[in-house]
Formats: sequence, C-alpha cells, structure tokens
Amino acid sequence: MDEERTVNIQHIPAEVFPPGEFIREEIEERGWTQEDFAEILGRPVRLVNEIIMGKRGITPETANGIAAAFGTSAQFWMNLESMYRLSLARTRDINTVERRARLYSLGPIKEMIKRHWLEPSENINILERRFMEFVQADTLDNAPTFYAHAARKSTPYHTNTPAQTAWLHRARQLAEAMKANSYSPDSHSAVVKELHNLISEPEETRHAPRLLADAGIRLLVVEPLRGSRIDGACFWLSDDAPVVAISMRFDRIDYFWHTLMHELEHVNNQDGLSNANASIDTDRGERSPNQTEYERQVESRAATMLIAKEELEDFIGRVSPLYSYKAIKGFASRIGVHPGIVVGQLQHNDEIGFSNFRKTLAPVRDFVTGAALTDGWGHYVPQLTR
Repeated sequence: MDEERTVNIQHIPAEVFPPGEFIREEIEERGWTQEDFAEILGRPVRLVNEIIMGKRGITPETANGIAAAFGTSAQFWMNLESMYRLSLARTRDINTVERRARLYSLGPIKEMIKRHWLEPSENINILERRFMEFVQADTLDNAPTFYAHAARKSTPYHTNTPAQTAWLHRARQLAEAMKANSYSPDSHSAVVKELHNLISEPEETRHAPRLLADAGIRLLVVEPLRGSRIDGACFWLSDDAPVVAISMRFDRIDYFWHTLMHELEHVNNQDGLSNANASIDTDRGERSPNQTEYERQVESRAATMLIAKEELEDFIGRVSPLYSYKAIKGFASRIGVHPGIVVGQLQHNDEIGFSNFRKTLAPVRDFVTGAALTDGWGHYVPQLTR
C-alpha cells in the first residue's frame, strides 16, 4: 500500500463505509481471495467475509493482523472501524432524535402515554403511526388540528396549543363511545330549565349528565393535560349529536355551572357545527384581549342563565361594597342558587376579590365525575378504537 493511497484512505473515514470496503480493495489489488487472506491471518474465512461485508467489527487482535498483512499500523484500522461505527450510530440516532423531537413538538406525547391515550413504543415508526391515528392525521408534516368547535379557554382563540388539540381529540374519542338521544333545538330551553333546578346544591350536579343525554347532548369530562388551560368545548359528531366536554380544572360549583352553561349556549347557537368561536380566561377572571365580541356575548348569556342580570344588578346596587356571608346566602336562597355561584359572579364582575368568601365555592368534581363518562382523576377509560 503506497503512501499516496494510505493518505487517501486516511481521509475517507468521514464517509459511511465499512473498513471491509478498503480491505476488499487491498486484497483484490494483491490478487488475493478472501480464503487467501483468511489463511494469511490465520482466521476463519467466515470472519474475514463478515468483516468485509461490515457485519462484524474489527477487534484490536484482528487489526494487528491486518496491519501486519498490509504493512500499515493497527491504529489505522482501529480508527477506520471507530469512525465507521460512530457514523452509523450518528446517522441512526440523529434521524430518530429529529423525528422524536418533531413528534414531541406536535403533542404532549409523554403525558398522553401516561394517561393511556397512546400505547408506548421504542420504535419511532410505531409511535408516529399511533399518534397519527389518535389525531386522525395522514401525515405529520403539519401540526394536528381538530375540526370545527367552540372552546372556552385562557389562550388565544384563533388557534389551539398541542395539548388542547390532544385534549379535544380524546374528548371526541369518548363522545363517539357514548349513547344519547337525538338532539333537537326545540328541547334546548327545556333542559336548561331542568338544569337550573339543580344549581342550589353541590350534589345535584350528578344529575346533569343524564338530563343532557336525554336531551341529546353528550356531556363528558376529560382531566386537562398539563398547561392546556382549557375549560370546555362544544363540538358535533353529527347534526343531531352535540358534545359538551369539560375539564373540571377548577373544582368549584360556580366554575362547573358557568362552564356548562357557556358550552350549552354554544350548542344552542350551533357553534362548532359549521364554525368555531373560542376563548375566555377563567382561572382568575381576567378578560382575555383575544376575546371576540361574540364570545363576550356568549359569556354574558351563560351568566344570565344562572342568575338573571337584573337580579344580580339589584343585589349589587343594594349591598355593594358591604358584602357579607349573610347577605350573599340570603340572596342565593331567595333566587334558588348556591351561594358559590353568587360569589363567582361577584368575583367576575370585580365586586369582590378572588380571595373573598372562598368557603362558599363548594367542590363538585366528585359528584360530576361519578356520573359522567370521565377520563382522569383515577377514572380510566380503556383504549378506544374508531
């Protein structure tokens, strides 16, 4: 092997070729067969063939033999072997890492696996396919979307975050497994009145899923994914099958009823059947700068479904700013609502701070999740297929 050829070979390790390629060239140049070379090395023909084919790595012992046969250094062949194996590992690993990074940017994969929404797999091909099936996508070239819907959330209304999109698709999976009567717009006002009879006691919330199913509206609960900041959504499986999904991310009576009435107003307006409206912040009562005028109207009507606007304004006019537990409970009792609902609306109207009268904000999550189809808080729904 002359000096020029040695220099050229020493510049090749950046290429992804096994050292066996160079061994093949050298033995052919010398007019040797693989059997000849095996005899020279004193090694089995099969071992020489596997090294040449790249199926077996070069060990230090073999490198010493090859170096002696070709008049090179053993270090040279060990370097070729190391560079080749590193190149292979780098090529495989980078491709897998890039694909995994893209996949994790499209959805909260780890949390979806933890919630049993996706079956885990070490194979990136399988994991990508399972995610595409989950979000009903044929490709991962673009961010997954969810079909027309109206969502109540505290992020910009014109787009969904990956966590919100995943949450919506899980809600859709659950809704498709539910049974309910066919919905008719004529039954909407009647079921809202029936629901209003439940808002004075926390435990009465358990009847809401059944009443809504009888009216053709599927109510389900999906625990929110971390950072999703979504409260509820309205979407339609068909023209007569509206769905209301809520996250129950705040366990308090005013939050449940206001979110439910908000989404029922979207059902009444058939929002999500052919268009989408969204977004209002509910965790601290701020008005989102992204909130549309239409959404503000929906929010206002939802509040009015719980407490008549004139009743609330009259109470505020008589009592503000000297609110007390006695005054709030007396007003709530007179109009037939739970005191927590009054407190929630006073907070939202900036009449009182969010730290005031909090003991009236009774928890209802256990009542609701015990009656509604629920995914989360220990309620596990097995894998659903389309």
